[in-house]
Amino acid sequence: MMVTLVRTVILYILVVLALRLMGKRQIGQLQPSELVIAMMLSELAAIPVENVGTPLLTGVIPIFTLIIAETTFSYVTLKNRKLRKILSGSPTVLISKGQILEKEMERLRFNIDDLMEELRSCGYPNILEIEYAIIESNGNLSVIPKSNKRPLTPDDLGISPQYEGIPYLLVSDGVVNKDAMKQAGVNVEWLLRHLNEFDIHNIEDVFIATVDSAGNFFIQKKKKKSEKQ
Repeated sequence: MMVTLVRTVILYILVVLALRLMGKRQIGQLQPSELVIAMMLSELAAIPVENVGTPLLTGVIPIFTLIIAETTFSYVTLKNRKLRKILSGSPTVLISKGQILEKEMERLRFNIDDLMEELRSCGYPNILEIEYAIIESNGNLSVIPKSNKRPLTPDDLGISPQYEGIPYLLVSDGVVNKDAMKQAGVNVEWLLRHLNEFDIHNIEDVFIATVDSAGNFFIQKKKKKSEKQ
């Protein structure tokens, strides 16, 4: 029993390491080569876990091989455009200047229902609003609307909005984020002063507290167990 536990933990760490090297992507965003690697990793890790009689190296060596292969191919494709196109594919235009390209639709085996579904998911249910629609190499659809249908921007109105940075998460579930505090240029004393304004005297009572680049402070107090029900 203990042997199975140790083998499982070792293989788990190796698989997580391999997936981390592939970058922070969801399954639907993986390139074809990355998806193949992910599928092979799961199969290779399952063999030694399911059969204790199988040597652990039977799974470890192939996993390390895939890790090395993936990092090598990632580096090579980063430098070589032709190889990147072969392994990862290239974007395909499905709508150009408002016209659906039937030839490209047939080549990708993409029907009209699929196209309309993807357009709706992108927030464009009316095909009259679309100037370009492009299937990216990871399978996602990118939509470029017509100029008169795109969202209004401050530049269109001649407005220069105030700079907005990323809000800093100062407290999360009663725990102070020291890195965020440092980046925001504040300290615990500053935080406690603002908490007192909300009649909160203990940081552990804070569910979330943030501050943005303009100094706007947001706080939400933890609910008691009786209030959660």
